[in-house]
Amino acid sequence: MSEEKSLEGWTPEISDAATLAEVVDRAFDYRGDVTVVLQDGRELIGYLFNRNRDVAEPFVQMFEREGSGPSSVPYARIRAIRFTGKDTAAGNSYAAWLRGKEAAKAASSPPGA
Repeated sequence: MSEEKSLEGWTPEISDAATLAEVVDRAFDYRGDVTVVLQDGRELIGYLFNRNRDVAEPFVQMFEREGSGPSSVPYARIRAIRFTGKDTAAGNSYAAWLRGKEAAKAASSPPGA
């Protein structure tokens, strides 16, 4: 099983609608806050919990860190998405869990057992 790489700190370049859709999907799967930079330069920081690109006007929905929301933002208003929040599940893959369990078992075993 390969080690899971965190997207924390990633600032992808968005060059076209397909790339935007890819970045939105990654932001949806991310386990931390993201910063959505709007076309007018404003930034919304929070947890992106929903997206829908199969409608006439594709959008994302997020709970903003300051407590407001949910906010809906059309794809057309998004200039960039940065992965700025701490990835709360980084290193918590099954492989990391298994390593931790094995280390704890080894630490609790009597010497020479």
